[in-house]
Order: sequence, then C-alpha cells, then structure tokens
Amino acid sequence: MTAQLDINVLLDDLETGLRRVLEERGVDSPVIVGIRTGGVWLADTLSKRLGLEGPFGELDISFYRDDFSRIGLNPTVKPSSLPFDTEGRDIILIDDVIMSGRTIRAAMNEIFDYGRPASIILATLIDLGARELPIQPDVAGRTLALAENQRVKLRGPDPLRIELQETA
Repeated sequence: MTAQLDINVLLDDLETGLRRVLEERGVDSPVIVGIRTGGVWLADTLSKRLGLEGPFGELDISFYRDDFSRIGLNPTVKPSSLPFDTEGRDIILIDDVIMSGRTIRAAMNEIFDYGRPASIILATLIDLGARELPIQPDVAGRTLALAENQRVKLRGPDPLRIELQETA
C-alpha cells in the first residue's frame, strides 16, 4: 500500500521555516546545496521559491559515507558540483529525509573539503527522528514517526511527490 503526502504543503512549510531562520540569523545571500538525489530536486525547487540568485550545489556523498567500505561504490556515483566558493558563505544544506544523521555528517565533511563556510542551515522535507548522531535539522517540512513496515520516498523530479509506503 502506498499513500501520497501533500508535497505542496510540505514545501510551503519548509519554505516558511527557511525564511524565518534566514531572517532570525540575518542571512541575506545564502547558497543552497542539495544532497543527491532527492535533496537536489528540493534544492532546485526551494532555490526558485526563495528567489536565490545563481546556481545551486549538488553533493554526491558516496565517498564520504562511513559504511563505504562495507557497501562499496554505488554504480550511479556522479561528481559533486559546488559552482561557487563555500569559504565564508552561509549554506542551506537540503536533504529529502533525515533519519540517523549519517548522511548529513558525510555531506558536511564534503562541504568542508571545499572550504570553511560561515554557517550551515540544515533543512529537510521529512524528519524521521531516529538519530544515531547528534545532528538536528534547523527546518523540517514534517516530522513523522513511522512503523517498522513503513518507508517514505521522494519521487521526482517532475512531478515532485512524496510517498508513504508499507512493506509486507
């Protein structure tokens, strides 16, 4: 069984939360970076919604994963692209779902290899709250508690949609 969540409501909540955080922190010219694949789709959408100038960045964290030696290389690894200087910049880091925090840790490690940002604002569409690392999003579209047989999946990019799936 698959149910769709209303992506537009989640995006509205995420955009509103991001605008609030940017205002509270006095950030007026952030750059946005999405984690492949869902985070890149969201970065594209949110960049337009926020009216950000210039291109957004894309991270493929495959080489930065802490389980890389166990799972090996994903056959669809693509190079990361940060078409701007990260040194001293305020970065909005976007992922579709946060659970353990390990993907975000890997993404931050990669960002710091490019330079030392002034700040990183973490935004995620869905927060599943099952942390293994002390990493929390600054903004989440929605927090969900899933049953063991449930999964959440972002589909896209056109149309962008989010599905709640039940496994057997």
